[in-house]
Amino acid sequence: MSTQHLPAQLAELVTEFHEVPEPDKLQLLLEFSRSLPELPSRLGEHPEELEQVTECQSPLFLAVELAGTGPDAPVNLFFSAPAEAPTTRGFASILHEGLNGLPAEQVLDVPDDLPERFGLTKLVSPLRMRGMSAMLGRIKHQIRAMQAG
Repeated sequence: MSTQHLPAQLAELVTEFHEVPEPDKLQLLLEFSRSLPELPSRLGEHPEELEQVTECQSPLFLAVELAGTGPDAPVNLFFSAPAEAPTTRGFASILHEGLNGLPAEQVLDVPDDLPERFGLTKLVSPLRMRGMSAMLGRIKHQIRAMQAG
């Protein structure tokens, strides 16, 4: 397990998953799925402001906002996923807890192999793992697009 090059709050989550015995990792992911924050009403009323992550097996939509400009601007993340999709919701919740509020530059520096660092590849299908990778990729893409103006 490598927490190298990870912001502290994300490294903490990776460590948490590695401290749990393998049979309990899916239960931990399920717990995360229950803690995904609801969309703020301003986004819930305007679903066109959310980007669908089509690589996810379940419908997942996300929005990224920067609270300011420059590399130190805090990133705000918003996710929408159905309750019937606990794996997808769990991944979204992990990304929310691990990245929300961090400076843009720190989020952009998160290694692309982050999903594999949670130790879930033996328990979760490659298709679902690809969904988490796609979420991270979309978050970074949106940040870069906002920074470019």
